[in-house]
Amino acid sequence: MTAPPLPRPSRTVRPLRRPRRRARAGLLAVALAVGGTTLPLGASTASAALKTGYSASGSTLTVNVWADRAADSRGYSVEIDRATLRLTTKRLGKVVLQSADAASAATAAPSFDFRPTGSSGWVSATSVRSASWDGRALSVVANTSNPVYSLLLTLTPAQDRYALTAAVQGTGATQLAAHYDMNASGHWYGHGEASTPNNGPYTDQPWPLDSGTVLDEAFGPAAYEMTEPFWFTSKASGLFIDTTSTMTVSLGEAKDNVAGFAVTDGQPLRQTVFVEETPKQVYADYQEIAGTPQKSDAPDYQYQSTVWNSWAQFYTNVTQAGFLDWARQLHATGIPAHTFSLDDGWMSKYGDFTFNAKFPDPKAMVDEVHAMGYNFGLWVTLWLNNDSQNYQVARANGWLLKSASDPSQPCAVRWWNGNAGIVDLANPAARAWYESQLDGLMSSLGVNGFKFDTRFFDLGCAPYTSDLGMEDYQALGAELADKYDLQGMGIRVHWTGNQSRGFVTREIDKGTGWDSLQAGMHQLLALSTVGHPFVTSDMIGGSLGQAPPTKQVLVRWAQAAALTPLMYSSTAPTGVTDWTTGRQVAYDAETVQLYKAAVERHGDLSDYILAQVRRAVGTGEPIMKPLFWEFPEEQATYTLDDQWLLGDSLLAAPVLEQATSRDVYLPEGRWYDPYTGQTLRGERWVRDYPAPLSVTPMFVRERVAETQQLKDALSGLRQGAERR
Repeated sequence: MTAPPLPRPSRTVRPLRRPRRRARAGLLAVALAVGGTTLPLGASTASAALKTGYSASGSTLTVNVWADRAADSRGYSVEIDRATLRLTTKRLGKVVLQSADAASAATAAPSFDFRPTGSSGWVSATSVRSASWDGRALSVVANTSNPVYSLLLTLTPAQDRYALTAAVQGTGATQLAAHYDMNASGHWYGHGEASTPNNGPYTDQPWPLDSGTVLDEAFGPAAYEMTEPFWFTSKASGLFIDTTSTMTVSLGEAKDNVAGFAVTDGQPLRQTVFVEETPKQVYADYQEIAGTPQKSDAPDYQYQSTVWNSWAQFYTNVTQAGFLDWARQLHATGIPAHTFSLDDGWMSKYGDFTFNAKFPDPKAMVDEVHAMGYNFGLWVTLWLNNDSQNYQVARANGWLLKSASDPSQPCAVRWWNGNAGIVDLANPAARAWYESQLDGLMSSLGVNGFKFDTRFFDLGCAPYTSDLGMEDYQALGAELADKYDLQGMGIRVHWTGNQSRGFVTREIDKGTGWDSLQAGMHQLLALSTVGHPFVTSDMIGGSLGQAPPTKQVLVRWAQAAALTPLMYSSTAPTGVTDWTTGRQVAYDAETVQLYKAAVERHGDLSDYILAQVRRAVGTGEPIMKPLFWEFPEEQATYTLDDQWLLGDSLLAAPVLEQATSRDVYLPEGRWYDPYTGQTLRGERWVRDYPAPLSVTPMFVRERVAETQQLKDALSGLRQGAERR
């Protein structure tokens, strides 16, 4: 639950424009190298025989890498323009990635620039001064817009990638940035949850990213947003930035059509550029770095039905009586579910694990939920508000994160429920104390699991020991959460390497309108394709303190969620209170019927979904994926933002707007319509497919191993259509 967004540190947005005047040229040293590992160029290695070549002729420096897949087939080339330092990456002679060019009207930004320590201005790389090739790496000394400073970059090619590392010399730097021409690479994907001018990631998420703009000035492992420093393109190029510190990322926002990536910790900017044949292969390259899930933290039954969470139904107005009445009503509908989870609103003070007066007998409440056949869960956080008893206990014992500016004091954090400190999980005594609070709720009340809603670190805090970083606190939070049942709601743990933990990933809060439903589905695709296959949307129907969803939004959201790995519910299809007016909003019997049908459909597909879960463990293969994952040659698939594949063989095309029909793109092959029993040929559009509120368009891929399994699972759709 994230009612308002967390306060972000104030940062000055990096100007992406040509300097007003150019100072006398200085020096920029540039070397081109592979993601931390230097391979002998032109020599065989245990993994591959790398053939490279270098030429310096006229206005261009060129490094060629020939692939080992086909004899004498050029894998890719990197060209550097002497006059502008523009880097152009080509595969089979076609541009797949290109840095920005300050002299170009299309981008008007340098390939590299930096802000020297103590300066408000930017120094730009301008042109090549000299170059040398030693058989392993190309070193380039470039002129800059300031003669005082230089920039040392390091580039060595590998079979399907190269790394480009930049380090400022002659001064420190508060920011060091690289810029790319977005248009040169086709469409852009990756990133995770995107902060946008249109209230992203809450009610907006561009898919592809270049269909909107993105600006995140606190992009890093301490952020609440689920983000990853990885991007890939429709031309099968990719970019990984190896950092554990905060970045500023702009995708077309600070400057039209320019992607800007700035590190802000004074460290080198380390990039790995992937050059492949398909986006799926680029994703696999990133997985080699980030890792793949070693398990799914959710047991099988959590993939088979939904979990009910109280947040959107009550917000903090929840009471014991209201919670139980809501649970009883939903139980009576017969909608399949496994858990009822009590969200925010139960604590006596935020940080104290005691119930307030609205819950006179929490044990009886838990017992009744158990008696109905469900598990019971609680919302918890590591934020301890200053007025809580636990804050005083933790402060007295030194169990809170310390302030970075004054380590003698606790770190002061402002979150959506007030002023607080954060339990320092790197302190063994603090962690044991916090876990004892959770264990006490389980042993005394019978609580089965928890919804963790928290940050584990904040930019204003100091780590327990100086050798720890923000990414270490992500790992500590993951280790804590892994001890408990997360009840299908998962935990928000991100950044390169945490993919291996296999948590369910719960996306950030959404609003209650069509825009939020669309943003939610786009976001699931974004999270799935940066290494988090076990995704669930925000609670069906949204929240964010807005008026309840309409019947149409609620039903369509449930139908869309049924075609994702997991389902997560709150707003009851029987009715809900509009917290903005205090009035009761009643839904009709059809709403209940269609909501129930969607959850049952998800259950019908659960064997198929669980097969995808098992495949994802160890391979990292997304369960929910864009159509271009399997059909990369079909250009229409790269801009589809309302269709996806569930596994490889079920095409989902739910209705995500106020409509009773829609156009559906069917890729190559033959596709079975479970509503009509017809098989349609692919590589074409089906226009105006009928989709009344009771219909969720979907198609089964014919002539694959899973075809019959899916036809059997969806056989009820045709029977229902015949009855209608």
